Amino acid sequence: MSWSDHLTIAPIVIPLLAGILAILLGERRRALVTAIGLASVLALVVLSIGLVRIAGGDEAGVVRVYRLGNWPALFAIVLVLDRLSALMVLLTSLLGLAALVFSLARWHRAGAHFHPLFQFQLMGINGAFLTGDLFNLFVFFEVMLAASYGLALHGSGTARIRAGLHYIVVNLTASLLFLIGVSMIYGVSGTLNMADLAVRVPAVAAEDRALVETGAAILGIAFLVKAAMWPMGFWLPATYSAASPPAAAILSILSKVGIYAILRLWLMLFGDGAGASAGFGGTWLFAGGLLTIAFGSIAVLATQTMARLAGAVVLVSSGTLLAAIGAGQVAVTGGALFYMASAVPAIAAFFLLIELVERGREAGADVLAVTREAFGTGEDEDAEEEVGVAIPATAAILGISFIGCALVIAGLPPLSGFLAKLAILMPLVSGAGGIAVGTWSLLAALVLSGLATVIAMTRVGIDAFWAAPAASIPRVRIVEIGPVLLLLAGCAALTVRPAPVMAYMDATARALHSPQAYVRTIFPDARLPTPGAAR
Repeated sequence: MSWSDHLTIAPIVIPLLAGILAILLGERRRALVTAIGLASVLALVVLSIGLVRIAGGDEAGVVRVYRLGNWPALFAIVLVLDRLSALMVLLTSLLGLAALVFSLARWHRAGAHFHPLFQFQLMGINGAFLTGDLFNLFVFFEVMLAASYGLALHGSGTARIRAGLHYIVVNLTASLLFLIGVSMIYGVSGTLNMADLAVRVPAVAAEDRALVETGAAILGIAFLVKAAMWPMGFWLPATYSAASPPAAAILSILSKVGIYAILRLWLMLFGDGAGASAGFGGTWLFAGGLLTIAFGSIAVLATQTMARLAGAVVLVSSGTLLAAIGAGQVAVTGGALFYMASAVPAIAAFFLLIELVERGREAGADVLAVTREAFGTGEDEDAEEEVGVAIPATAAILGISFIGCALVIAGLPPLSGFLAKLAILMPLVSGAGGIAVGTWSLLAALVLSGLATVIAMTRVGIDAFWAAPAASIPRVRIVEIGPVLLLLAGCAALTVRPAPVMAYMDATARALHSPQAYVRTIFPDARLPTPGAAR
């Protein structure tokens, strides 16, 4: 085994070591702890770019299988690097870099142990993306969630504690469902290795198939709670809006961890080669995605604060991904992955931008602006008013950044959000046999959710920059606006050069829908049923 083979485990080991060092050094040596944290996330960004290049250069899509202790794959802790896991590690690393740099302005001093919590958060997320078996997926989920509990509560405050405690209870319940589902699947199949499950599930006896599908459904509910599908996503807007901006930015990808698990396991265990269970749950995913888009769109229109608006936007993005996955088409899955790569940075940038935009504004300014619009200001309407406001450089940068976030999140041309929604819809609309009801439903959901987002973002933007601007020009540091511009630059890059990224996403989707290469890389002698075989 060469040194390069160990790169697969590096995204887990680097933040683990950084978190341990941060704990050992303690809060009194904050400068050194900060330097270690920055070195960790920078190393993760460089490493994840290299892993994407490695994964993208392999035609089969699976180029690294890492067996801890060099035990056989059936018994070892197996890490697998393919296009999808490399993509998700890259997104996590970019969000981690942006959130950590933003926190250096003041947020990392708002409470104790921010840096170790942040590093363990990255470790848990990366581990969930790279693991190749359900047991260690559960382990990394719990590491990720334990760190997220601390980050959600970081900085104290009544609203933060209340929302954080709700978040903890919901996720502990989901973890219990996770264990129940995994136990049922293991009881029938005798394995928790994902590749081995892909071989064994199609061969399950008819009398045991209902038990496997029940276990998968319970496991799916646990993932859908984390993905915030309606009606299980009620906790998300309150939790994310109460968290500190850097915590909310990195927490915004946690819902996508649940979607990643669904995408990975559903296509591997219940794809075209799963025999009698092929396509199990797909209709529920599609319908649940549409309902989540509808619920998120209503929440987007109903909210009067930017922070809760950002949380509602996360719901819309999760619903879009779930509906696209439930469609069960390779090209649509590729479009969904492109949408994820565009929406995740834009939403994280919005969470960071909110604090900068609202800095210096009076408390409850958004609600007061709506009240003034509905009932008047109480001032003499005949009094002469100065038309327009001066726009200093800081306000202009914040305003342009806000417009960029709004365009990407709403999916308006010409930015990457529009290209992503187009990539989802085009395969459905151009399919043979006319346009199905599901296609019309998804088309209407995406258009209406985009319209709702435009209306809401326009309203809060007018309130923030025009109707109720800050009493004084906010002082914004480079470490605060820099991460926002970095994330938006990534969205701009997707707009300027979408073709190579879309080619990567399409290849990833083909590998997910045909997991034979994934399975045979781990178990060379495995024989999978032919996709589309008789059920």
